[in-house]
Amino acid sequence: MKHTIFRAREVRTYLPFGVLAMVGLLSLGGHAGAAELSGSAALTSDYVWRGTTQTQGDAAVQAGFKLAGDFGFYGSVWGSNVEFAPDIHASSELDFTVGWAGNLAEHWALDVNVLRYQYPSTTVDLDWAELNGTLTYAGNYWLSLGYSPEALGSDDAGVYTQIGARFPVNDAFRIEAAAGHYWLDEVYDRSYSHAQLSAVWAVAAPLELRLTAHATDSNAETIFGDDFAGDRIEAAVQASF
Repeated sequence: MKHTIFRAREVRTYLPFGVLAMVGLLSLGGHAGAAELSGSAALTSDYVWRGTTQTQGDAAVQAGFKLAGDFGFYGSVWGSNVEFAPDIHASSELDFTVGWAGNLAEHWALDVNVLRYQYPSTTVDLDWAELNGTLTYAGNYWLSLGYSPEALGSDDAGVYTQIGARFPVNDAFRIEAAAGHYWLDEVYDRSYSHAQLSAVWAVAAPLELRLTAHATDSNAETIFGDDFAGDRIEAAVQASF
């Protein structure tokens, strides 16, 4: 999980990556003259990221917005409450993303981005960045790959991959399934796998209800502990606008 690396990196003082990114994107949107703003909000029973809880099983409130320009370039900001070890005082997470998304062919689309994870007001430096790419086929099947030279806030590299699919049942109901593997051998001398299965009900625009079952392998439990990895159920209500 994102908060378990407490290597002795000095806390740095700098203008946040996300602020610079969003300023650049706003400038792009202004010149393009057709920037589109969208957003989302969610209330979830547990914040689960790559199979592991970020709130120690407690509820989370999450929200974000995205600004997209004419040529496929976009920037986004997303936030959630978190609950890490008490002594580091990490209670919130802000994710800043700058990327490009567009169609490659009739059924194929690509999204590439740089994502910065930031944790305000912590007593140690947990911030880190990741380069991500997602290839999508027919809007329902995807393969994602992420690489970071400072995975989970460490000084070592990590690679994450996920394959997933969504299966529409009707206009209001769909099933989603995904499986991922996180190579963390340089960080923890081991890697782990996880899987998730979701039932999603579009109650009425823009509201959706989501129920997700998560599972990890034993390596995740060894790395993060039984309280953070393993099997868990997550329920969420979310809205997009």
